[in-house]
Amino acid sequence: MRTTFVIASRNRAPELARTITTLLDTTDCPIITVDNGSDDHSVAVVRRFAGEHPGRVLAIELKSNEGVVARNIGVAACRTPYVAFCDDDSWWAPDSIGIAEEVLDHNPTVGLLAARTIVLPQNRDDPMAAELANSALGRRPGLPGPSILGFMTCGAVVRKVAFTAAGGFSELLHFYGEEQLLAMDLAALGWDLCYCPELISYHQPSTVRGSSTARDARELRNAVLTTWMRRPVRHCLRATGKLFSAAIRDAEHVRGAVQALVRVPAALASRRPLPAEVERALTLIESG
Repeated sequence: MRTTFVIASRNRAPELARTITTLLDTTDCPIITVDNGSDDHSVAVVRRFAGEHPGRVLAIELKSNEGVVARNIGVAACRTPYVAFCDDDSWWAPDSIGIAEEVLDHNPTVGLLAARTIVLPQNRDDPMAAELANSALGRRPGLPGPSILGFMTCGAVVRKVAFTAAGGFSELLHFYGEEQLLAMDLAALGWDLCYCPELISYHQPSTVRGSSTARDARELRNAVLTTWMRRPVRHCLRATGKLFSAAIRDAEHVRGAVQALVRVPAALASRRPLPAEVERALTLIESG
């Protein structure tokens, strides 16, 4: 096989078991699960699958919650040129991986393909699908779909060499909104990112999840850090102001603002302004 599934999971044993079972039943691809220091029976679940499907399911167990770094560890363990990401509450349509492999085989400049993600049980498109389909960047001749500078990890297939060259996901961000920085860095290296609606991923949100307020605060925090790492100062100030304005509302956004302040020195140490053409593309998307 030329594609490996990589799943980062923590404390969602029932959903993880469902996802692994679905992938085993509908594909032939190897599956790497990286456990982020779970304290439920997730590790036992994956060990059972690994024992029943030796060579097909690999369990990697981390002692603590490393956030998105878990995905980097999973990708590093892959022996295939392509990687399809899953969350523990998401999976792929059976024919999507074959389509992705064919598209990537015929488009060597494409580093990432974003799928159309369907949310279950409502069976509706995730709102992100429409945003990607109607990207302000349009569709350049010769590419398999509209050019994009954002994606959902649970609906992304990457070329391993591109992902590795871009440094994978940033450990500074931990979780939520981590895709934006990786998209920027892939584009900065000259890789194309495309939306490919022929690829279908399914997402049935877990019942084990934090509050929407906490998630929003984390996403705003990471937007600030991402901006300080890559964007012009005017964008940095705007993103920081948005987070601090939100901090007036509730404790979660206060916590996010404090965390951002603590991490800004590390973000500045990693600062690497984007090439002009990538910055122009981002500005076009944001003004669209």
